[in-house]
Amino acid sequence: MWLLSILLLSLSSAASAGADSKAVTTTLTTKWADTPLLLEASEFLAEESQEKFWDFVEANQNIEGEHDDTDQAYYELIVKKASDLLSSVQLNMLKFALSLRAYSSTVHSFQQIASTEPPPSGCSAFLSVHGVKTCDVKSLDALLKTASERPKPYLFKGDHKYSQSSPDAPVVIVYAQVGTPDFQTLHQTVSSKAREGLVTYVLRHYLAVSVSHKVYLSGYGVELAIKSQEYKAKDDTQVQGAEVNATVIGENDPVDEVQGFLFGKLKTLYPELKEQLKELRKHLVESTNEMAPLKVWQMQDLSFQTAARILAAPAVDALNVMKDLSQNFPTKARSITKTVVNAEIRKEIGENQKYFKGTLGLQPGDSALFINGLHIDLDTQDIFSVFEVLRSEARVMEGLRSLQIETPFIHDILKLNVQPSDSDYAVDIRNPAISWINNLETDHRYSSWPYNVQELLRPTFPGVIRQIRKNFHNMVKEWRTPRHANIFESKNIILEKGHMIGFVFVVSDDDDIDGMQDAGVALVRAYNYITDEVDSQSAFESVLSMFNRVPIGGKLSVGDVVKVLEKRFPYVEVSSVLGSDSNYDSNRKEGRAYYEQTGVGPLPVVMYNGIPFQREHLDPDELETVTMQKILETTSFYQRAVYLGELATDHDVVDFIMNQPNVVPRINSRVLSTSRTYLDLSDTNNHFIDDYARFSTLDTKEKSTAVANSMNYMTKKDDGYIRPVTFWVVGDFDRPSGRQLLYDAIRHMKTSNNVRLGMINNPSESPSSETSRVTRAIWAAMQTQTANNAKNFITKMSKEETATALEKGDNVADFAVGGMDLSLFKSAYEGPKFDFLLSHAAYCRDVLKLKRGQRAVISNGRIIGPLEEEEVFNQDDFLLLENIILKTSGERIRGKVQQFGIEEDRASDLVMKVDALLSSQPKGEARVEYGFADDRHSAVKIRPREGDVYFDVVAVVDPVTRDAQKLAPLLLVLKQLVNVNLRVFMNCQSKLSEMPLKSFYRYVLEPEVAFQADGSFSPGPLAKFLDMPQSPLFTLNLNTPESWMVESVRTRYDLDNIYLQEVENIVAAEYELEHLLLEGHCFDVSSGQPPRGLQFTLGTASEPVMVDTIVMANLGYFQLKANPGAWILKLRKGRSDEIYKIYSHDGTDSPADSDDIVVVLNNFKSRIIKVKVQKKPDKFNEELLSDGTEDNDTGFWKSLARGFTGGGKAEEPKQDKDDVINIFSVASGHLYERFLRIMMLSVLKNTKTPVKFWFLKNYLSPTFKEFIPRMAREYGFQYELVQYKWPRWLHQQTEKQRIIWGYKILFLDVLFPLAVDKILFVDADQIVRTDLKELRDFDLEGAPYGYTPFCESRREMDGYRFWKSGYWASHLAGRKYHISALYVVDLKKFRKIAAGDRLRGQYQGLSQDPNSLSNLDQDLPNNMIHQVPIKSLPQEWLWCETWCDDSSKKSAKTIDLCNNPMTKEPKLQAAVRIVSEWTDYDQEIKRLQTRVQDEKRSSVHSVFSTDASIQVWFVQLKIVTFF
Repeated sequence: MWLLSILLLSLSSAASAGADSKAVTTTLTTKWADTPLLLEASEFLAEESQEKFWDFVEANQNIEGEHDDTDQAYYELIVKKASDLLSSVQLNMLKFALSLRAYSSTVHSFQQIASTEPPPSGCSAFLSVHGVKTCDVKSLDALLKTASERPKPYLFKGDHKYSQSSPDAPVVIVYAQVGTPDFQTLHQTVSSKAREGLVTYVLRHYLAVSVSHKVYLSGYGVELAIKSQEYKAKDDTQVQGAEVNATVIGENDPVDEVQGFLFGKLKTLYPELKEQLKELRKHLVESTNEMAPLKVWQMQDLSFQTAARILAAPAVDALNVMKDLSQNFPTKARSITKTVVNAEIRKEIGENQKYFKGTLGLQPGDSALFINGLHIDLDTQDIFSVFEVLRSEARVMEGLRSLQIETPFIHDILKLNVQPSDSDYAVDIRNPAISWINNLETDHRYSSWPYNVQELLRPTFPGVIRQIRKNFHNMVKEWRTPRHANIFESKNIILEKGHMIGFVFVVSDDDDIDGMQDAGVALVRAYNYITDEVDSQSAFESVLSMFNRVPIGGKLSVGDVVKVLEKRFPYVEVSSVLGSDSNYDSNRKEGRAYYEQTGVGPLPVVMYNGIPFQREHLDPDELETVTMQKILETTSFYQRAVYLGELATDHDVVDFIMNQPNVVPRINSRVLSTSRTYLDLSDTNNHFIDDYARFSTLDTKEKSTAVANSMNYMTKKDDGYIRPVTFWVVGDFDRPSGRQLLYDAIRHMKTSNNVRLGMINNPSESPSSETSRVTRAIWAAMQTQTANNAKNFITKMSKEETATALEKGDNVADFAVGGMDLSLFKSAYEGPKFDFLLSHAAYCRDVLKLKRGQRAVISNGRIIGPLEEEEVFNQDDFLLLENIILKTSGERIRGKVQQFGIEEDRASDLVMKVDALLSSQPKGEARVEYGFADDRHSAVKIRPREGDVYFDVVAVVDPVTRDAQKLAPLLLVLKQLVNVNLRVFMNCQSKLSEMPLKSFYRYVLEPEVAFQADGSFSPGPLAKFLDMPQSPLFTLNLNTPESWMVESVRTRYDLDNIYLQEVENIVAAEYELEHLLLEGHCFDVSSGQPPRGLQFTLGTASEPVMVDTIVMANLGYFQLKANPGAWILKLRKGRSDEIYKIYSHDGTDSPADSDDIVVVLNNFKSRIIKVKVQKKPDKFNEELLSDGTEDNDTGFWKSLARGFTGGGKAEEPKQDKDDVINIFSVASGHLYERFLRIMMLSVLKNTKTPVKFWFLKNYLSPTFKEFIPRMAREYGFQYELVQYKWPRWLHQQTEKQRIIWGYKILFLDVLFPLAVDKILFVDADQIVRTDLKELRDFDLEGAPYGYTPFCESRREMDGYRFWKSGYWASHLAGRKYHISALYVVDLKKFRKIAAGDRLRGQYQGLSQDPNSLSNLDQDLPNNMIHQVPIKSLPQEWLWCETWCDDSSKKSAKTIDLCNNPMTKEPKLQAAVRIVSEWTDYDQEIKRLQTRVQDEKRSSVHSVFSTDASIQVWFVQLKIVTFF
């Protein structure tokens, strides 16, 4: 205490003399109004299950009066109500979700959907019955009576359908706010009708009154980067009217530790010294924040020294230390250099790095995060993805725990990597139904090829198919004539490449139809005839000739077959070959039988070695590519087999292929589908099905467990064996279809000891003794007889003759098998209770969602069904199902369960339940198994609470990287959120030569909603940079999830140039989430290529065109901005929808064959869709980007203005484009925006032609966006703000200046509408002295763009002309190096030669090297000069004092304020000195700004009080974003 007092006294004078501490704060809100947490919580529960959603809704119908009206009481009530439905881990997840506001977008999406159905007058909640709306529940009955006269409404995937709704009944959609009296009234009325089966009840959230405040978001990072001050780029204009919310910085906000003093603890220990401690802290912060540069030798060990500092802290504080050091590194670096690094730390890190590199592919300095072995990519996965992973993992671990599996075994089971198999299953091709065209082993044409399989091991060039006289590669094509003619377009891959080719003709097998009536039958008979007369090769060539006669889009006719037959065989009587007496009918019936027996799916089918290709691979070009891939893959398989001696020359290769484990008798698309539904069997209870009254009260999960508890099984042998495959056969066993399914299942079960078979009856009628004879007999046998006797008896019961006899009145006892206890059997069979039947029927209806009598198969909890009435599911399908389970999960899980040492029946149950739980999880990457050299010295370790389920979290990180800045706060939140076994391994770099981190960073993330002392919500979340050094110049950047488009909406400060010495207290930056991004990829199915220039629109039914976009050639990429809600995607009216039609789509919310593509954005995560288009038959030869076709294709670029002007004309009269000069420019920061306004004024003063400016919106300040409409009105020009989100697949830049440079050159083809055929780029710091019409009309002589070369007349700058030597001199080969300050782009030519795609491709390759493209916007076009030619503009078009001599200035048409590397003169100073008119322009703009400010102050009330006055301000505002 005395030491502290002396220290405080000695520092008091120094501290009091210090300057006030400065801070920067950042908030990010949504564009939409705040959403109630109760509704967000309901959406969280909906993701758990619809059952829990409705339970929560029932419990919260009306919560008015249930809390004391404070925010905290409201929140606590929600958590309390949810706690009845959630485990403790799930409850923590809910709290985190509410803190993240993760479901605010979901709630708002319903609000947007509701906006398309405006409520009836005076209704704050309403219901819609097939489009007719009312809030009067008394009128519901009348509306239901007429509902069938109106179409049913479209229901979205995210809609909440009441669990007891009748699917065939009229749909009633309730729009209301859960928790209000209005909702309670509607809910009780509609839910009662749903329970009676009278309606399908759907609930959508609807808020009648929106609040004024927005949703404050978290889950993003904020960077305060230190800018280079080599060239002064700071505006000297005084900031006016800055307003700061003084409450944003609280008493306990400052970082706890400063220079080793833990001020949080000191304040707790010595509360009476609070003020003095505050002063001491302030002094230490200021002394710490001195950022004197370090020498190179001091930087070398910073990574290891920072790690040592972290590892020296107690484990409980280590993450906080890592967060503080990494996020405030520029001010911590000097003190870190004094840290001594223990040799043991260095050694252990070195050992671990060998493992990181060899196993995880991590280099020193790289980072990685693993949660339960799942890799979390810190670059691409945002907090919402991490939250989803946590939630999914919590479900699995809690499920395993509820199955009474001990915690240590849980992580062993998770590592099993149970995922749906991507294995390619094959059918046997050794079938006489296949007509082989050739045979490599016997045909003479291949006799010169070597025969020995050892030839496979001989080296050859990559991609070459070895010519060996063995049938290694066998192609079979099944097709139905006359429709599938295009299957022959791939004939170029056939004979000469070493395939054996076969065909299966699937045609009519009706004996009454002959070849003179049916083209398919004619083709088969003609093929067989020619094969007999000549050979199969000639027959195949004739078939090709027949199809060559068919016009595009046409069908083969009998006439086509006859013409070819008559031409090749003029002597033959055609009717004798094709007619009813033909002897050439072989394989006709066999072909159809083979097709139906193999179950390979819709025709046409192409198989490689029995493996069917996916339908999207059947395009001729695609087919050749995929076939080559298969051949190369299979060649490797053969080489291994030959090397291991498994395949020898004397072996039959086809037999070898067909004996592989992936070959099955039949392929069933239902079984192989990757879209799978599983039962939740993760409950443990003592419920059974023998008490229907009790069973009917159980929830879904409990019912499934009760059915499993009551299930008796049949097996091949009655032995103590853990069976990894459990089949439940569901059907009405008193009907033939149900008995057939059961019989096929029994037949398969008798062939495999891995299978056990149970039965669930789904009666077609209400259970009675007459309608359930077979079912009761089966059940009675299972209950009373030994396993073997029951199996034999049930086999007999499943036969049709038995069922027929029972129906005729035969006694069931007559069918008893030897050894049965008949008295016990009869007692059970004749018992009066039907509880098991009632329970099974209820289970099929409520859980399996089957209609009466429908069949299904459940395999280890996976529901396959409902099966169609005539659908075949036979013994071969059960075999395929067993193979899949064994291969993907069953064997692995059984191996793990065997270690538990439990009784066999319970173990088999456990295998089934664990498989259902693991397989039901979304498919992701395989889990990583990690084992490290040691973690004694080089890792931060936090152990989990004993006994509880825990997350195993492993992080690998270099503490002086951007990843560490993000990872530390994320791990801190994880630690608070869930029970973790956490290890953070240091992965340091040695011998650093520069500062590893040059920025401060904050990651905005909180584990739970925070409150103030009065119970109201705390302001925020927000990023706070406190006690910042005041000497550097900072730039503020947001690091948001990929799909977020944010903009700065409120701050008076220049966020690009923050100089805290000139700030009074706080720089408060407010951002808004302007849009969520919808991204996609589009391809033309005919060509397989992206349709460059194709345009999509996004809108609603009432307003179809709200935004639109152009498809790039790079990956067929497109992006559209939207917000939460349901949107309709269409081809844009004009050439796009004239030439193309939508063929299919994936990842959308509407069926794949739907013409209208509906996309629902209802969360904050990225949404990526895939669209395939096809040219219309009569437009096959037309191109989108042909000359002179886009003039009227203006689309939406004008229409968005109506959203801001409040109406007006539907469309402005379109000016002739020749009369408008389009000028593009970019600016960031107040100084460059000042230059930009002056550049615009100089253009307007010298250009007589109307001008339209296009500005990149991404980086404009709120001040500029507010002023530009007023300037447009004053000077009479048009403008639009364009916006584009840097695509995730294109290499990201991290420095703001380089990002802006990228926008200048990389997206020119997609930023502007097709109607703009020429665009001029003019740098913001340029002064124009001529009419730019001259430049617009300049002849580019076929080049896509024109640039001005760098001046070479100022000789004293020769030493700085880097393009005169080295790489550039060699690359340019005598051409000039051009400057990017001014250029003209012929957009038609630019798009036609795919210049944008080429530039992006080259950028992607070069930008991986940090030393390339140092001047990105300039270096890239100059680097591409040979591929994308540049027309050199006359030198007079751009004069720059740095490079041009004084004598040439008088003829300059534009003057650019280039940086001068010799003098480093500040821009403002240079502008006043170089350009005589610059000051006049500047003063003119300032006078206008002053006038605007005066008008704003004098009319502030009127401007913001009515919609009409707001329209006055925004009448000229036209914001158009093209992505």
